[in-house]
Amino acid sequence: MGRLGLIGCVGALILLLIICGGYYVSTRNNLVTLDESVKAQWGQVENDYQRRFDLIPNLVSTVQGYASHERETLEAVTQARASVGRAQAPSGPPGTAGDITSNPQAFSQFDQAQQGLSSALSRLLVVVERYPDLKANQNFLDLQSQLEGTENRITVERHRYNEVAQKYNTAIRRFPASIVASMSGFVPKEYFKAYKPEAREAPKVDFSKR
Repeated sequence: MGRLGLIGCVGALILLLIICGGYYVSTRNNLVTLDESVKAQWGQVENDYQRRFDLIPNLVSTVQGYASHERETLEAVTQARASVGRAQAPSGPPGTAGDITSNPQAFSQFDQAQQGLSSALSRLLVVVERYPDLKANQNFLDLQSQLEGTENRITVERHRYNEVAQKYNTAIRRFPASIVASMSGFVPKEYFKAYKPEAREAPKVDFSKR
């Protein structure tokens, strides 16, 4: 091989490296963008979950004022709320996505805690039907309206989260982008499969005054 041939091979190799490097950078940047979209949408889900979580103490207190002897039902809501508060992401401070969206076990535990809270709240609202005075209480009506609105927003945000998670998951599985994803540590995101709300702190409801 002559000198010109060697220079040509080196030039071709450099060009190939530039093309491959450009593809890697471009693909990785796209995956980063998709990953951040998932995190941002997860934040929206958390915001609405937190809003619902914060409504529960006032709701329980209001119901307690009219139906204090429904202790079992009221305590079930409080305990379910506490379980949700303990369902923390495996890393990162409360209120951040951490690794939960990419951790099947943590995501499942988180989801189960929300289902328990939803079930407890449903039982509480059934109890309310037995108390006409409570159903006419303006504070309760306001809380009920806020709760219903929050649940609707949670449903919408969960659906949007699944959509952006699907785009991200599809991108990291497609070849040859899957190679870049594997080299860069991008892993699949979990999906919501059923409605289950969430929150982040221990409950503060006092049942000593009966």
